[in-house]
Amino acid sequence: MNILDVLGPVMIGPSSSHTAGAVRLGGMARAVFGGLPEVAEMTLYGSFAQTYRGHGTDVALIAGLLGWKTDDARIPQAFQAAREAGLVFRFLPETDVVPLHPNTVRFHLQGERREISLTGISVGGGQICLTEIDGFSVEATGEFPCLLTVHEDKPGVVALVSSVLSNVGVNIAQMRVSRRQKGGVAVMLVETDQAVEAHTLAALEKLPHIQQARAIPPVI
Repeated sequence: MNILDVLGPVMIGPSSSHTAGAVRLGGMARAVFGGLPEVAEMTLYGSFAQTYRGHGTDVALIAGLLGWKTDDARIPQAFQAAREAGLVFRFLPETDVVPLHPNTVRFHLQGERREISLTGISVGGGQICLTEIDGFSVEATGEFPCLLTVHEDKPGVVALVSSVLSNVGVNIAQMRVSRRQKGGVAVMLVETDQAVEAHTLAALEKLPHIQQARAIPPVI
């Protein structure tokens, strides 16, 4: 049992699920996007949609996108800091859709060269889970470094990626592969015990059928 399971996270805000978890979800979205986006649209579901202003979920999500931690005293001023940083953002509370988890947010992030959608949930005690990237089912807690690959759904790709990681001493903690159709585009999200270095990413992108390989840092 982790001490956070007993005490909860060190945080600013009234709720570990609605505030601390929201900061970490914003941080996870930033990590997957690769930095601060120019535009962020956040659709809120369930209890997030109902209480996001009162529990500070809105400022917490923005604080996470800014790269702040759960105990950052600046969290109440996140909106102002985001505007000063050039981030355009808006919140869309969705009360007509019943989500699979009550604390659910869907991010749509845009930048000059990148656009991405992802969904995450706050599961309690400040803990989170990323559940979807661009329509592909994934599973990541933000506690470990991650490797994200976009590849063709061909035999042997997963084995090749695993071999490269093994050769550089990177241990796989958890892996999930998702595809929309057989033989099409697939996404693999690998939680690892060690960070995947740039030279390893370069080696992975040279493998057959790999379109993209990206490292996602943990969100503490």
